[in-house]
Amino acid sequence: MTQDKQAAIFDSFLAIVKAPYGDFSGIGKLSKEINDDSTLEEIVNFLRQSPQGERAFKERILLGNIDLHQLHELPKNTLGYIYSDMMLKNNLKPVPVERIEDNDFSYLKIHLSETHDIWHIVTDSDIDKSGEVKLETFYVAQLHYDRLFLSLLSKNLLKTAIQEMELCESIMDALTKGWTMGKKAKPLFGIQWNSLWEKPLEDIRLSLDIAV
Repeated sequence: MTQDKQAAIFDSFLAIVKAPYGDFSGIGKLSKEINDDSTLEEIVNFLRQSPQGERAFKERILLGNIDLHQLHELPKNTLGYIYSDMMLKNNLKPVPVERIEDNDFSYLKIHLSETHDIWHIVTDSDIDKSGEVKLETFYVAQLHYDRLFLSLLSKNLLKTAIQEMELCESIMDALTKGWTMGKKAKPLFGIQWNSLWEKPLEDIRLSLDIAV
């Protein structure tokens, strides 16, 4: 890796460290700088080892348009209701449907982005700081040590050390739980979540070996 490349990575990393919590505008730039083609190829090859992952890359399955209010009419124990309830209460919107370029890297990025909030629900990771750390370590465990999520985890640890040492215990508990959960759980990548909206969340977690 050249010095110019390293400098670009450090600059983009420093930008997200300086950004206030909840400002995700710099993540795209960091992802572009730190996840080179060889890293992404390793992740894709790793995910393709499962039939579920292979099918996802072959068929390029996506969530499509999501009607949160319609999902909110489902029984309260279902994935669809719990997901939509979290989104509506926090004024969050599903990621807009994007056009996939004709390569696996584009699909990987889009699929992870559009399912991020579902992973929050399934792993019982809150959208607060410790919840994000828990989910980031889950991603690292499930995605063959993705450089981006490892960097986001590093950012949160650094901000804790600099600004909020009182959160140290909850952050470290979240880190260890997310890593352990991610190693034990079945792969989440490539699941066709929109076919599971009406299924009880506890049944989904049980089928994926996720103990919250």
